[in-house]
Amino acid sequence: MTFVRILFISTVIFFTQFANADQPKIMVMGDSLSAGYGIKLDEGWVSLLQKELAKKNKATIVNASVSGETTSGGLTRLPALLSQHKPDIVILELGGNDGLRGHPLKIMRENLQAMIDLGKSKGATIVLVGMQIPTNYGARYTTQFKEVYPELAEKNKIALVPFLLEGVAMHSELIQNDGIHPTAEAQPAIVKNVMPVLLPLIQ
Repeated sequence: MTFVRILFISTVIFFTQFANADQPKIMVMGDSLSAGYGIKLDEGWVSLLQKELAKKNKATIVNASVSGETTSGGLTRLPALLSQHKPDIVILELGGNDGLRGHPLKIMRENLQAMIDLGKSKGATIVLVGMQIPTNYGARYTTQFKEVYPELAEKNKIALVPFLLEGVAMHSELIQNDGIHPTAEAQPAIVKNVMPVLLPLIQ
């Protein structure tokens, strides 16, 4: 079993300890940005979000994020996760790795749409999390990549976090040495980007 899979399993176990049948269950389906790459698990934005929600007894969280995940991998894993955890809300934070690897945007869009459809078919409310990639991938590709998220949100009438790393990505002191992943200090800002979109759905 790889380290990534071990991390995934331990993350799911960690967050499901908080499960309460009276609270809505949120499942985060993401990549390394949500799996807490390069930082301690309890420093990641998903963990901080759980702590904030716990203060108000609002919801419980299952973190099903895996470092390196693409939309294709997420689509493969999603049916079993939906059956296992039966979430009320699914936060889809995927696509960044597709973009960094230069994957065709048509396939990325189709995968995200399929995940949206799957979640809805199981009665889950979907929150789509927008992502952006560096401009050195070319203006046309980076622009079209960015536009995938609001277009899908509008088409499916679902909630959208416009950009997960808003207020973080342009601040080098909040990014790890790899130039991609946010530091522990950046995680509270990410929670602030997600919370205003998520809270109305819980309330």
